[in-house]
Amino acid sequence: MRLAVFDQYKENLGIAMETLRVAKLRSALTILGVVIGVATVMTMASLVEGLRAQIISTVEIAGPSTFYVVKVYSSTPLNPDNLPAWVRIRPDLSTDEAELIARLPEVRYAALWGQTAARLAYLGERTQLTGVFGADAGFTEIQGGGLVDGRWFTRNEVQTGASVAVVQEALARRLYGRVNPIGRTIQVAGRPMEVIGLYVPPENIFAPPGQETGVILPFRLLDAQFRIDKTNALFIPVKPRDGVTVAQAQEAVTIALREARRLRPAQQNSFDLITQEQILEIFNQLTGVFFLVMIVLASVALLVGGIGVMAIMMVSVTDRTREIGVRKALGASRGDILVQFLIEAATLTGIGGGIGIVVGLGAGMAVTRLLGISASPPLGLTLIAVVVSVGIGVVFGVLPARRAAQLDPIEALRYE
Repeated sequence: MRLAVFDQYKENLGIAMETLRVAKLRSALTILGVVIGVATVMTMASLVEGLRAQIISTVEIAGPSTFYVVKVYSSTPLNPDNLPAWVRIRPDLSTDEAELIARLPEVRYAALWGQTAARLAYLGERTQLTGVFGADAGFTEIQGGGLVDGRWFTRNEVQTGASVAVVQEALARRLYGRVNPIGRTIQVAGRPMEVIGLYVPPENIFAPPGQETGVILPFRLLDAQFRIDKTNALFIPVKPRDGVTVAQAQEAVTIALREARRLRPAQQNSFDLITQEQILEIFNQLTGVFFLVMIVLASVALLVGGIGVMAIMMVSVTDRTREIGVRKALGASRGDILVQFLIEAATLTGIGGGIGIVVGLGAGMAVTRLLGISASPPLGLTLIAVVVSVGIGVVFGVLPARRAAQLDPIEALRYE
């Protein structure tokens, strides 16, 4: 019995492939919608998976226990020129508060950091807008990477806000060419700084184009000479000591800041703490919405492809009415005819799904490589895409298949 079913399936599959071979153009147009839909899903899945892997790698660089003190926690940046009243009354973070946190017995590292954007220039050569960090010599402990030449800031340079800079090596080589940048002057937004070190960021850190770390300055220099968005771009990274949990360190920081700001027990905190888990949660929310939109668009393409399959199968049933009549006259049952056309529809969409997977994975690989992101193929989604594409063929092939199965054999044989 099982062998007979297999032989029947094999025969129907052969008929379906022969039909596709005879009507190449019609078949190609039919599966195009399925190809587009599946390819879109696979491309977006590869991109989202790659971005997620890079974010997780960045979290691992900073360490899962690292957390951040900020003026206000918001999943999207607030407009600094139009802040809500409850945000405006919150004081900005200060270096005194960062030093207070750094002295806590539960804390290994804490410092006030800031960020802005500027162009770097040297003798007429200049870069696009790039990230400018105000930090200290502990920068690599949080961000990863390291120096390939020169040195970090001295304690005196950090405290006085000296005009010194550690520049990303790739940007420095672009500006200076074969000239050694160490000891030379670089213009940061038109302000002269002495280059004292060359920094190489970690390869697996996620940073969109234009937002990578271009130059690191002493924080006091950044604060004195540049405009900082103190609501969104001012923060204190905190690393607990070994053996101290994140919860214990956060509790110590909260108590210290509440006492420093003289907050009464009934008053809410005038600052927020962000953990690495919250950063991942924000990313998951953003990519979740992005991926949902892509799924909707891909579903529309698959729906169009399914309707195309149904229309083409209807035409196929009409064109092959006499063939259906002959098969019925030779003993084929309604079930045999139904299965034949369902397999043909599933074959159409299955081929479309297979092509869409190959195209989508190739496009996803190209996009992630272009962005410098390492991504592995989403194998689970690949299997789902195959099942969905074949399922579409079955669902949208039911109506044409039923029409073929219900044809009267006598009338079918008379059809011209």
